[in-house]
Amino acid sequence: MRYRITFIAGLAVGYVLGAKAGRARYEQIAGAARRVVENPAVQETAGIVGAQVGNAGKAVAAKVGERLPVTSVRDFLSRPTSEEEAEMEAEMAAEAEAWAGSNGTAPGGARSDAER
Repeated sequence: MRYRITFIAGLAVGYVLGAKAGRARYEQIAGAARRVVENPAVQETAGIVGAQVGNAGKAVAAKVGERLPVTSVRDFLSRPTSEEEAEMEAEMAAEAEAWAGSNGTAPGGARSDAER
């Protein structure tokens, strides 16, 4: 049904733009289109369809949100890549070794049990 309405609207627009019948025919077609658009039944139907589309969009967003672990695109893009994670782990291991250092003290300056 939607495709049929789109096709008919396309035909009407094409006819209006391509018609050689003159300004009078154009005004006649434009007036008919305005009457259809201003019709309360058409406006009511458009409102109902708009509400249904909005509700369907919310339902789709909720289902996608349930299936995807990412809460937002920003969260997804801020996550480190596997290469960045490996680099961070290597830096943390290097820092831990630096803390142990050559004097054998723990991060707080306390000596380990083996050195006491």
